[in-house]
This record gives sequence, C-alpha cells and structure tokens, in this order.
Amino acid sequence: MKWQDIKQLDDAALKVKCIELRKELMGLRFQRVTAQAEKTHQFRIARRTIARIKTLLNQRTKTV
Repeated sequence: MKWQDIKQLDDAALKVKCIELRKELMGLRFQRVTAQAEKTHQFRIARRTIARIKTLLNQRTKTV
C-alpha cells in the first residue's frame, strides 16, 4: 500500500490491515522455510507496509 492510501484509512481499519499483513508475513516465512517462496519481494513489501501503518498510528496517538 502507498502512503496516501494508508493515510485515508481510520484507526480501526489500520489495525485490521496490520493484523492481516502480519498473518501474510507469517505465511511467507513458512514458505521460505519449506523452499516454496516464489515472490521473495513480498517479505520486504509486507514489512515496510506494517512499519508505515505503525508509524501513522503512533503519529495519530501523539497528536490527540
């Protein structure tokens, strides 16, 4: 997800999206261990999107 897309979501939707991405990242880790990971770039994308979501949630809590 791009930064502009993330900024438009509310806090509840961001938390749900973060949970979904963590589950996806766990699945990708299992695929890597079993040598079934075809799209290795998905690790980086998922980790960075989680970081973006956490950053935005942290900024929103500090401004309120």
